[in-house]
This record gives sequence, structure tokens and C-alpha cells, in this order.
Amino acid sequence: MTFLLWISYKGTNYAGFQVQPNAPTVCAVLQDAMQTVFGQRPDVKGCSRTDAGVHARRFALSFCYTGKVPMEKFVPALNAHLPPDIRAVAVRTVPDGFHARYAAHAKTYHYYILNARVGDPFTFDTCHRIGPALDLAAMQAAAAQFVGTHDFSALCASGSSAAAHGDTVRTITDCTVIQSGDSFVISVTADGYLYNMVRILAGTLCEVGAGRLRAADIPAILASRDRSRAGPTLPAKGLFLKGVDYPEKEEQP
Repeated sequence: MTFLLWISYKGTNYAGFQVQPNAPTVCAVLQDAMQTVFGQRPDVKGCSRTDAGVHARRFALSFCYTGKVPMEKFVPALNAHLPPDIRAVAVRTVPDGFHARYAAHAKTYHYYILNARVGDPFTFDTCHRIGPALDLAAMQAAAAQFVGTHDFSALCASGSSAAAHGDTVRTITDCTVIQSGDSFVISVTADGYLYNMVRILAGTLCEVGAGRLRAADIPAILASRDRSRAGPTLPAKGLFLKGVDYPEKEEQP
């Protein structure tokens, strides 16, 4: 039987989700807990390959299991064996052959910015601080320019396997910036992402907010397909996977 499990994690202490040799990862820790609870180590299919230091509020993964532990016990049993920075949230059955990554219709990421002269000791590892004041209206106008189907090569870091194969066209369906006090949240929903795409997009919006780029520059930056014309890659610590959209039967609970 195939299951879709939703987890939440703080990525500060991990080298990303995917298992890596000689480095702690979210997947390896989760599989350790599964080994204890299920008596076996399922092959886990994650919805995304979050990088080191990236967080997730609603991360989806699929796996097969045919043992005796009932589904309603999965979440509490796993949480009893997971560290406090990783939590199982919900689980449901899905059709056999379901793959958490390939079945996703869209994923939403949030990037958190603290726009303040002094850092916050309670959020320093979950947001990126920028001291000079940012222009919210300018950032919102620039964010709207990213919506649509484009070649996002200009927002792709080097080393991307997708870019190496010329697979750089993606569709962003929503891109917004909201401000609450000294906190800014950049939200992006797309059908897929290139390597470091959201962090570069966020860096580009911050360049607009700082007055070093204009909203009107965004179409030309995208058309150039030139990474050097976009903004910097912001640190991983401010990035959260907010959620994943699946067909109706597999929607997150």
C-alpha cells in the first residue's frame, strides 16, 4: 500500500532533505524513525529536494508499506522517535505508483526577510535580515512581472541539471510580497523550479526594493537569460516550502 505523509521541519541542522553520505539529512532521520516504528526502512519519495538550511511547513513524501502498524498510528508513533525539529503532521493512502514529486501540480515557497537595523535573536536562522528600508510597492510591482510562463535561466544557479538539458521554462501562477511591521514575506507558486530559483528571485526583488533595480527591468532580465543580470542568491535560512498541490484526491489534509 502507498501512503502520502506530510511533515514539517526546521532545516537549520540538516544538509537538506535528500539522503547524503556523511551529512545529517531530514530523510535519513525520518527513515531511522520509520525503521524503529515499522521494522523496515521504506524507500521515500520526497516532493522536493530542499537544500541545506531550507525549512518546510508542509513537505509531502510517498512510501510503500505493507506491515501491521495501522495508518492511524503512523503520526504519533513517528513523532515519538523524531527530533523536535521534524514533525509528522498527517498521512493518507494514495494510489499505487503515486510519486510525491511527479504527481505535484504546484509548489508554494515563502521567503522571509527581516527589514531592520538590528537582528532578532529568535528568528536569525529562519529569515534573512536587510538593514536599509525596502520599498514594498516597488517590490510588489516587480513580483507581478514574474507571473506567467517564462524561461527562467536568469534565475538559475550554475550546476543545474535541468538547465544543462535546456529545461528552463516554468510557469509562475502567483508571486506576491506582503509586509507586516519589519517583516516581509515573498510568496511564489509555480509548477516547478530551477536550482536556487526562489532565492534568486527573492534577491532580485530586494534589489528592486533597495532601488538598485526597477520593476520595469524584470522582463529584460528574464529575456536576457543571463544570471549576472538578476539579483543575488539570498541565504537558504529564509526559505520555507509552504505547501504542495496535488490532484483533488491527494490534496493535503
